[in-house]
Amino acid sequence: MRALHIALRGAFGALFLTVLVGLGGMAGQAAAYSPGCGQIPIVYGIPPWGFHTGEPGETAFARGHGEINLEESTVSGILCQEDHRGAITMTVEHHLVYHSHVAMMWGYPGNIMKIVLRVRASNDPSCQVGTVGRATLFASYNGVRSDSVQFFFPAACKDQDHLYHGTQVNNQVPPL
Repeated sequence: MRALHIALRGAFGALFLTVLVGLGGMAGQAAAYSPGCGQIPIVYGIPPWGFHTGEPGETAFARGHGEINLEESTVSGILCQEDHRGAITMTVEHHLVYHSHVAMMWGYPGNIMKIVLRVRASNDPSCQVGTVGRATLFASYNGVRSDSVQFFFPAACKDQDHLYHGTQVNNQVPPL
């Protein structure tokens, strides 16, 4: 009977330790993000995908970068956006919603990709962590500079809906 009692205590102890380690890992993961663009560098050159909409200090700006696998229709990455309402940091959900090398926007041909985002950190009181949104990234080609990034969020986070378009936007969306 004593051996059974010791074995049960050991099993409960192991279970408690497992849960504690799991929760600690989740807390560490949540703490890995802070609101805004401070930890997200502007990626120059040709990354798998990436963009920046201008320099910090402008009324509103955003940037992001990540990996993409067009054959598997998967995407990953991190994005941020800052404006007068606050700052948010987002990660990309795994599934690539849409991608095309023959898109037309703003009257110009280019590459487009549509992704789903999840807010991971926020100091905007109306835009809660966990909110799911979408983004459309368009990169014009043939020497034209008419790139754009557009964010779409549900009602509670609607203030973070922004369209960045023009020569200050530098967008890299991979071709097929």
